[in-house]
Formats: sequence, C-alpha cells, structure tokens
Amino acid sequence: MKTLALTTGDTDGIGLEVSAKALNKIGPQKDHLFFLLRDQSAPKRYLSLIDKKFERVTFSRYQDAKDFILASRKKKTSLSKKILIDLASTEPPPIWVEQAARSCHEKILSGLVTAPLSKELIASLGWKDRGHTEILKRITGVPFIHQSFVGRHFNVVLATAHCPLGEVSQSLTQPVLKSTLTAARKLQEVLPRLQKSKPIALLGLNPHAGENGILGKEELNLLVPFCKSNKIIGPLSPDAAFLKKNWSLFSTYIACYHDQGLIPFKMIHGQNSGVQVSIGLSFPRTSVDHGTAKDIFGKNIANANSMLESIKLALRLIKK
Repeated sequence: MKTLALTTGDTDGIGLEVSAKALNKIGPQKDHLFFLLRDQSAPKRYLSLIDKKFERVTFSRYQDAKDFILASRKKKTSLSKKILIDLASTEPPPIWVEQAARSCHEKILSGLVTAPLSKELIASLGWKDRGHTEILKRITGVPFIHQSFVGRHFNVVLATAHCPLGEVSQSLTQPVLKSTLTAARKLQEVLPRLQKSKPIALLGLNPHAGENGILGKEELNLLVPFCKSNKIIGPLSPDAAFLKKNWSLFSTYIACYHDQGLIPFKMIHGQNSGVQVSIGLSFPRTSVDHGTAKDIFGKNIANANSMLESIKLALRLIKK
C-alpha cells in the first residue's frame, strides 16, 4: 500500500479542522493509507469526525509510526483500507513536516499534503527556513522547488517565492527562469485537464511590463529575450494579465514573485478549488492555498474544499 502523509500545521489554526473534514468526505481509499500528523492535544470533535470513516492506529512517537509502516511493508501485510495511521505528537508542527518530508525522500512515504504553517512558528525554532518550500529544499537537497497553484480557472507557477520584494530583481536569473519554465511544462504533463495546445505566459516584473524600458530594464534585458528564445508568450502586463477574458488563452501563468501570482489566484479561487503543488521534488507534495486562519480557530466554520482537492490531487500524482 502507498502511504500519504498529512501534516496539520499550527495547532491554533484550522489545519486539523480542514484535514478532518476532508478525510471524512473522501473516506478510505483502495491501496492507499493516510498518515495524519497532529498535536497530542487535538480537539476530540475532529478526531471523532475522522473516526466515522477510519480506524485510527495511534502512536505517540514518529519512529514508532514509521516502524509500523515499514513492518507492514516488509511482511507484505494486507492492512485494512480503513486504517489511518495517527501520530499524536508532542513535537512542534514544523518538525512534523521535516519528519514526513525525510520519509518521503527516503521513499518510506509516497507523498505529502500540508496544512498551513506560519512563518513565525518556523522561525521560533531558530531555523533559517522561511516556509514549507525551504524545509523541503533542505531535506531533499533539490536546488529549485517551484510553488505552483492549480485552480479551476487558471494556474500559476512562481519564479521566486518567499523572497523579499527588494531582492526579486536580482533573484530573477536565466537559470531560475529556465527552471520555472520546466516546472510549468511539468505541470502540464501531470495535470491532464490542462489543454497542452495553450501557451505558457510569463508576467512582466514592472508595471506595464516595463513600457519598453521606461519603467524598468528587466523586461528588455532578461524577460523579452527569454520569452523569444523559449517560444512562450510575454512578458505580459501584470495589471491586465488576469482579466477573465485571458483565462482561456493560456495554460499557465509564470509570475515573477509571490504576491504577483497569488493575489489574483486567491481572489478568484478563494478556498473552493485552489491547490498548491511543489514542482521539482521526487515525490508528490500538495498543499492548501490558504493560511492558518487563526481568527476562526475552534469555530468549526473553516472551508475544507482546498484540503479536499489537495488530497485528491496528491492521490492522483502518487498513481502516476
């Protein structure tokens, strides 16, 4: 059986809530086990929701849970598809991501789905990692991991992610752009619903895509030559690129920096369909496209659609 890990993020966020709701809706899956990593003091209401569909096998130490997975694989034991491996951890949530990512990298686990994890919580451990992507880079040693976002209306791949705005221009290099384009093309391959006949479009860095050098030289010096040599559309003026009339024209937008791509993506998709996919890893990693939403923690009103879509996509990618 393949095993898909779900890390539930900040303990005072909505990660466990949306995970429990999504698991309850999707139910057990043939030839796949779920491995839930959550806090030891998780609210019982969400565990009870999971228990309506699954039989939880709970461990208090990650090593014990991993040994259980390895032992069942070694013995070729046919586990009930209703079993859900449940880690009731006393470790902080960033450690869960590190543990699960390492097991995915070692091919003990088959894939990873992550709930929101705050940057402050990561920083509190003294880590240099800014987010999930940086943790994954450190664990796997992969130089380029690109955040891509899959939605019902359009898709976005980020050339730079958790990078201060003042550092974006110097971070946009030929190797970075080439890696991002490779990621965008990979996204087309793994998501069959995309029409491969549609071109990939690159957004300009500056307002109005630089206005022929009047508002910045990055387009003339880097982006225009890159688009021509790689036969993609752009650079597009960022303020008009995401108009509804353009959604049907392109398979994927490449954004130069985080907010350039994510503000329009999240405004259009909300929490109903957006999923983040990390491109560049040797295993599937998907995530919700929203934050911890601590303002509604414990209110049981969180929308679980993005988590549900994240799990479904991860399962499809594991099969591929």
